[in-house]
Amino acid sequence: MSTIDAKTVDGVPRRRIIVASMAGTTIEFYDFYIYATAAISVFPYLFFPKGNPTTALLASLATFGLAFVARPVGSILFGHFGDRVGRKATLVGSLLTMGIATFVIGLLPTYQQVGVAAPVLLAMMRFGQGLALGGEWSGAALLTTETAEPEKRARAAMWPQLGAPFGFLLANGLFLILIGWLGHSKVKPDPEGAFLTWGWRIPFLLSAVMVAIGLYVRLRLTETPVFARALERGERVRTPLTAVFRTSWRELVIGTFVMLATYTLFYTVTTWALSYGTSKRPPGGTGLGFGYVDFLHIQLIAVLFFAAMVPIAGALADRFGRRRTLLVITTAIIVYGVSFGLILAPDSATKGSVLLFLVIGMTLMGLSFGPMSAVLPELFPTNVRYTGSGIAYNVSGILGAAVAPFIATWLATKYGVAWVGAYLIVAAILTFIALLLMRETKDVSLDIAVDDHVGDAVHPR
Repeated sequence: MSTIDAKTVDGVPRRRIIVASMAGTTIEFYDFYIYATAAISVFPYLFFPKGNPTTALLASLATFGLAFVARPVGSILFGHFGDRVGRKATLVGSLLTMGIATFVIGLLPTYQQVGVAAPVLLAMMRFGQGLALGGEWSGAALLTTETAEPEKRARAAMWPQLGAPFGFLLANGLFLILIGWLGHSKVKPDPEGAFLTWGWRIPFLLSAVMVAIGLYVRLRLTETPVFARALERGERVRTPLTAVFRTSWRELVIGTFVMLATYTLFYTVTTWALSYGTSKRPPGGTGLGFGYVDFLHIQLIAVLFFAAMVPIAGALADRFGRRRTLLVITTAIIVYGVSFGLILAPDSATKGSVLLFLVIGMTLMGLSFGPMSAVLPELFPTNVRYTGSGIAYNVSGILGAAVAPFIATWLATKYGVAWVGAYLIVAAILTFIALLLMRETKDVSLDIAVDDHVGDAVHPR
């Protein structure tokens, strides 16, 4: 018989579950973000050097987006095993996949050394990163929600969400240290300098150490009691992918669009903002002309507000409900979209105004992202929960994140920065509509399964 109390889950200390979920997602997001940072500061020079700088940057951002195409594939692959074999074993597999792909990126030859094979190999490893993160997030979310006390699910589920800001801080903080140490300049990059020769590889290679730590923590876990009870009742489905589309297609659509504004917001104020903020001001360019190091400093300060808001969002979602909390936050994101043209105009933006802009954006990001690891799992029955929550989360990644830096760069260059804000507003409106259609999940039971033969939801017998 499974037991859950305030301090333990089936004899496993709750703090171990917290550390395992948060450490794993921190490592996964660290690996993911070091690529995002390198896509701006390294890869355009070493892997996509032909053509003009804007073309090279867009090509680099295209490989950045490739991982988001891989993520739904990863959610299907890892979701199949997560819903059939178990959450623990699948989480170990996703962490290993991410670690190997990231470590290999640190060893890749450049375009100058092997020609077109370099960007091809880079794209393959980026695809591997996407596969891994596609299986990681939903598994970590289920690890916390399925072991939480019922009235505290959003507060428990917020722990893996902290992996996003913590991973961002680690990745960009390390790049910042290396740039300062090795004297790299994005304005006048030196292809023969220490940073572009070998220094950029260090963050990728260090991921091996972090993955080893994450594996040690995760191998000491047990299976979640909710999934264990489902197995005891014989509720394992043969093909989770088929079952989730047959029984929960409406939840898949709603969950995908509920995440849309969150994704669009984050990759607009991180990846795109870094590119826009460090591009030349008019008339020679279309950006703000900040130094790369200066802008990274601003982003790292803003991300602290992201991290601070995640636990607050979890508490609000438990008190007021997921739907009501997210409707208010999404409305605030719509209002925030209006500010792009006012604050980020090249002729008026200052370091102080940009910092304020990013702090507000990251604050909204933390409030929006915090409840998601409770909301998406709660939409789906136990025996298709890993697959369903993963697909919704990662398809939204394609719609809201994979294309966001690319579209935002094109809009800012072609029509002006105010149109980037309009793009975010459209995404937030779609999320608002999805939330209106979503049922409140605060008090739903997680012990619900679908019958593999008839496709009906069944409660525990």
